[in-house]
Amino acid sequence: MVVRMRATKSHRNNRRSHFKLVAPRFSICDSCQKPRHSHSVCPHCGKYRGRVIVDVQAKIDKKLKKQKEKEKTGKK
Repeated sequence: MVVRMRATKSHRNNRRSHFKLVAPRFSICDSCQKPRHSHSVCPHCGKYRGRVIVDVQAKIDKKLKKQKEKEKTGKK
């Protein structure tokens, strides 16, 4: 690289100043009082803005059923 094209340390650092990591922001769920990501469904109760969006219990039951089937086929 030619010296006249080289970016100085200050120019390089000014460019890199926007590459910082930002910690995720959490808010408290209105119904279960647990932390959740803003503008998303609560992973604990499945509600968003007071409405049930995801049936969490059905998801858990489905996951357990799948694990049991996997254990059965693995034992044979």
